[in-house]
Amino acid sequence: MSCWETIADYGLRSVGIGERLLPRSDFTLCQQVVLIGSGMIWNIYFGILALCGGFFLAVATAVGKASGNRAARKASEWFIFLFRGSPLFIQFFFAYFAFLSLKSVSPVFDPFTSAGLGALAVLFLNTAAYSGEIFYGALQSIPKGDLEAAEAYGLTGWTKFRRITFPTMLRLAWPAYTNEAIFLFHATTLVFFSGFPAWQQKGDALYYASYFADKTFNPFVPYPIVAGYFILATLVIITLFGAANRRLNRHLPQERRAKLRIRPMVIR
Repeated sequence: MSCWETIADYGLRSVGIGERLLPRSDFTLCQQVVLIGSGMIWNIYFGILALCGGFFLAVATAVGKASGNRAARKASEWFIFLFRGSPLFIQFFFAYFAFLSLKSVSPVFDPFTSAGLGALAVLFLNTAAYSGEIFYGALQSIPKGDLEAAEAYGLTGWTKFRRITFPTMLRLAWPAYTNEAIFLFHATTLVFFSGFPAWQQKGDALYYASYFADKTFNPFVPYPIVAGYFILATLVIITLFGAANRRLNRHLPQERRAKLRIRPMVIR
């Protein structure tokens, strides 16, 4: 089987398109690269949806924590404390058993017992908590002079938040938020170790890497391939977020523009 045939047969296997059976013998480098790359579709799915959805919840959480309303402030504080104070790996297990229990109460929760929705929900809440604390810190760092100037021009309420507070918060928080986005994509590998089952054995990148490592007794080929894919994903994130950072700081002099500093975290 040529490499092009392997791509046609296994390139989209992780989403149910192509060959149903995995190769059983005579494993080639092309098969490992293609199948692990196919599994990356799920990692990208988890990362993009959790990041996009978590962004809006994070902004709401940050605003709630900075709010003068005691109920909103306490709810935001406890939400952040709960998901930042416990390991993500443990959150996966608790969520899986919680969804299993709720499934017996209502069939609505049945889809959440699979990785596609259950693990996504955990990642969504986790990144919202971390990002919410980042945005809250940025809210607290907004120069009071900017807010006073906005009020002097007659900007109040939603108009003031939309035109002054929110853009300034994003500009201040963006370098740290970029690091959170990178870590979130790396954290999608934990879905493989969680209790959430892969749908019809169509797993993520680490699922296929583990398969090849078990069959060939050589982990030094599939796992570096996984690392290579995630390095490429990290470069894409840095490029996209760097462009957004330049856009957010376009009104500032060159020497005052905040530069992205990538600080990888080994573990939370």
